[in-house]
Amino acid sequence: MKFGIFIAPFHRVGENPTLCFERDMQLIEWLDALGYEEAFIGEHHSSGWEIIPSPEIFMAVAATRTRRIMLGSGVVSIPYHHPFNVTTSPCSII
Repeated sequence: MKFGIFIAPFHRVGENPTLCFERDMQLIEWLDALGYEEAFIGEHHSSGWEIIPSPEIFMAVAATRTRRIMLGSGVVSIPYHHPFNVTTSPCSII
């Protein structure tokens, strides 16, 4: 059996965003160590509640801290991006 996760990064409003990112990153590291196959990171623009507006950057950092886990973007919120950037994004090709 293979395991994976979709992370919708929910955080309490007013929490330190740096600490929230670090906790999410540590979760990915733990999942990698536990043998999870994949992790999908959601893109969210929710005024401090869900604070990952660019999963590509988050995944790039996670890739430097993990060994095996496959990383992917859950969604791309089209209204927040120029169409050219969406069609040429490495995540849209995968």
